Amino acid sequence: MANPLKVVIAGCSGRMGHALLEGVFSDVELVLHGALDRAENVHLGRDAGEQFGRVSGVRVVSDIDVALKDADVLVDFTRPEASMAYLAACQKYKVKMIIGTTGFSVEEKQVIEAAAKNIAIVFAPNMSVGVTLLINLVEQAARVLNEGYDIEVVEMHHRYKVDAPSGTALRLGEAAAQGLGQDLKDCAVYAREGVTGEREAGKIGFATMRGGDVVGDHTVVLAGIGERVELTHKASSRATFALGALRAAKYLAVKDSGLYDMRDVLGLR
Repeated sequence: MANPLKVVIAGCSGRMGHALLEGVFSDVELVLHGALDRAENVHLGRDAGEQFGRVSGVRVVSDIDVALKDADVLVDFTRPEASMAYLAACQKYKVKMIIGTTGFSVEEKQVIEAAAKNIAIVFAPNMSVGVTLLINLVEQAARVLNEGYDIEVVEMHHRYKVDAPSGTALRLGEAAAQGLGQDLKDCAVYAREGVTGEREAGKIGFATMRGGDVVGDHTVVLAGIGERVELTHKASSRATFALGALRAAKYLAVKDSGLYDMRDVLGLR
């Protein structure tokens, strides 16, 4: 890469924002170009490197237009409503976008797909390299164990997470459904309570746990008679998501448009 990639980080004062800033500051192929946060954030106007004891020359702002001017790529791990605003601005300024936000509606996902005709986007519910590999393994396992095995997706996150099941859990469920030759919307079971009757064959169940400061645990269980296969990923630090997202940003450096996910970034397709 001839010149460092000019990166804008949305939600820069949050937990993921901190991890992304640290990742940019430690990578010579990247340079911090903009730092975005909400208008009421107490860090507004401060140097984005202040929390790391350094001067970056980039102030935290809430003005999307200011942050995106002359930028190469925006990295977004915020909320769906904010992501939609950032997406519109990225199209306006022809800035590429990494979307790690979860909880989008079907309609919002369609907006992202449409935007990818104009700009290059990596959209993935989990930017971890390990989780991306897990998605592939789950699809393969479901394809092989397609008869006589029940599939359950179990996930746990910190108490502050606002959507359930997690976007990663849903993506793992989609991978399992693909392995079975099904569509997840036709076979997912998201809640069980009371007298539910026997488990119906071919269904994919989800179990959600929330508590403490758990960064993200995901397990896909394929349970048969006399044995079960468990595929698990546990994240101990948000750095794994940040490093994956910044790797995705570099991947987009030579892309003009198109919708990609982490499997494209890692060459797993």
